[in-house]
This record gives sequence, structure tokens and C-alpha cells, in this order.
Amino acid sequence: MIYSPLYGDAFMLLVGFLLVLSLGRPAIALLRRLSFKQNAYEDAPKTHAVKTGTPTMGGLLFVVVLALYVCVTAIVTALVGHTTWASIAEFLALPMLGIACGAIGFVDDYSSIVRGRNKGLGAREKFAATAVVAAAFLLVVGLLPGHVPTDSLSIGRFAFGVPAWLWFSLGFVAILSTTHAVNLTDGLDGLASGTLIAPLLLLVYVAWLTLAGYWKLGSFGENTGGVDALVLGAVLGFLVYNRHPARVFMGDTGSLLLGGILAGSAIMLDQHLLLPIIGGVFAAEALSVIIQVAYFKRTGKRIFRMSPLHHHFELAGWPETKVTARFWAASCALSLVGLATTFIPSAAS
Repeated sequence: MIYSPLYGDAFMLLVGFLLVLSLGRPAIALLRRLSFKQNAYEDAPKTHAVKTGTPTMGGLLFVVVLALYVCVTAIVTALVGHTTWASIAEFLALPMLGIACGAIGFVDDYSSIVRGRNKGLGAREKFAATAVVAAAFLLVVGLLPGHVPTDSLSIGRFAFGVPAWLWFSLGFVAILSTTHAVNLTDGLDGLASGTLIAPLLLLVYVAWLTLAGYWKLGSFGENTGGVDALVLGAVLGFLVYNRHPARVFMGDTGSLLLGGILAGSAIMLDQHLLLPIIGGVFAAEALSVIIQVAYFKRTGKRIFRMSPLHHHFELAGWPETKVTARFWAASCALSLVGLATTFIPSAAS
């Protein structure tokens, strides 16, 4: 018998997909009217010049989807009487993390459009704002009793005892690194959105395993799986408009939001250690930038033709669609590695 939450997750996925699919066309038209358009970076490959003028800030569609979820959830919890602080935080912590990260991205995108020449928020400003959001999220989630154990970390079925300070520290690093790694990956048509599909799908499955009782790790399985399924559907709907040749870009509004959801989901499922595996493509993109900058400052030379990593392959002669397809495939392969950790028997079975 199929455990019933699978039907709920499938419904949420369909809702997210249909919402973004139906809102996509009018949203793109509105972004055009508002002149929210992409300016190709001066140091990007020359082939990116044709992207100038494409509507950006399409990540607002994800904000709308999560905002609707928050409103509906708040109304339902009020009607059924679950209005305690713990119950509200349990349902709304993850979507509010995504919305908050999206708000940071919106300020960056809007500033870039108003100032021109991609002069949005500085790196330090974005990191500082994300750090505040990450700390608030971890305090809310970590202090809720009976759900996420702050004395353990897990990778699939394996749980390891750790001090609480390490749980919070790794969670903090996970949110900061993932949000900005996804942001760096969003440089080709459909690259970031397509690369997120497999990791999100795996987290939906992990949430189902937790809720179905296949392991006894403390987590927000039911709520996290539903939000992840909703966002996964929204990403699939967005990919209809974001695939090559892209009719809209998500901007930092979308990439920071999606990175926050990915990291926050792993944390709420107590799967900090699974995140570097399933998010390996994003990690590689971020590391390519760090390595390139550090090596150039030290030697005056470059290791990669250009960073982030996807630009390196572009300058090596790969078509944009080939780079995107290979990165999607790598994300799927890494998520399969993550999936393998869920099948290994343990005492928690």
C-alpha cells in the first residue's frame, strides 16, 4: 500500500507546477513593461550578449507560490486550532526562510536594474543579510522541542551524535554556502533550475521515509516534504520558460530563494551531511570561484578559463545546451548517490 502522504506531495507538486505555468506568461509581460530586464555581465562570454534585454526577477513567481502557501497554511491552522508558537513555526519556518532569502535577492536585483551595469548589493551585504536570516531560521527550528534533534547529524539512515554548537554551526554554513552557490550556478538558461530538480525530489523522498516510519530521526517530515514538492513543481513550471532560449531569468530573487529552500529542507530533515552530496554541482561551482580568485591573487594566473565552472566549459567550446545537460546529469548522478544512503539498513529501521 502506498503511504498516503505521497498523494499529498504529488498534489503539492501539481499545484506548484500549474501555478507557475499559468502565471508565467503574464508575469513575463509585466516584467517587460516594468523594464526589469537582464544586463549581460561585461566579463561573461561574448555569446551572452544576446541575453541582454531578457526579463529577469522571474524568481518572484516562487515568492508568490510560497506566500500563497503561507497564507493558506495560516488560515487552516487557525481554523483547526493549532495556533501555538510551535505549530506555527513548524509549518512556516521553511517557506519563510525561502521568502526572506528571496527578499534579499529582490533588493539586489532591483538595485542592479535601477543603478544599471549590474551594480546591485555587494557580496558582503548579501552575505550579512543571508547570515541574519540563517541565524533566525536555525534558532526557530533548533529550539522547537520533539522534532529536529540538535545533538545529531544524519546522512541518509546514518545518524551521528554531535554537540549542539556543531549542529548549529554546520546549519549556518549550509544556508550561507548553498544560497550563494545556487546563485553562482544561475548563469545559463535553465542551469540552476534544472540542477535543483533531482536534489529536491530526493528530499521529498527522504521526508516521506521519515513520515512513513522507515527511520526514527526527529524531523519535520510532513511539512518539509510538502513544501519541497510545491517548490519542485514551481521549478518545473518555471523551467518551461527558463529553458534555452530563456524567455525569463529567475535573478537573485529566485536563486537565493531556491538555495535557502534546499539548505533549509536538509536541515529540517536533519540531513546536513547529505547536502554536500546532492548539492555537489552547486558546491563545484562555488569552489571554482574560490579557487580561481585565490590562485589568481597569489600567482596572477588562472586555473579555469573563466569561473564559475560552467563558463569554463563554454570557453572550451561546449554549446550552452551541452553544458546545461551535463550539469543536470551530474546532479542526477549525485542525487542517486544520496539515494543509496537511504537503502542501507540500520538499527533505526
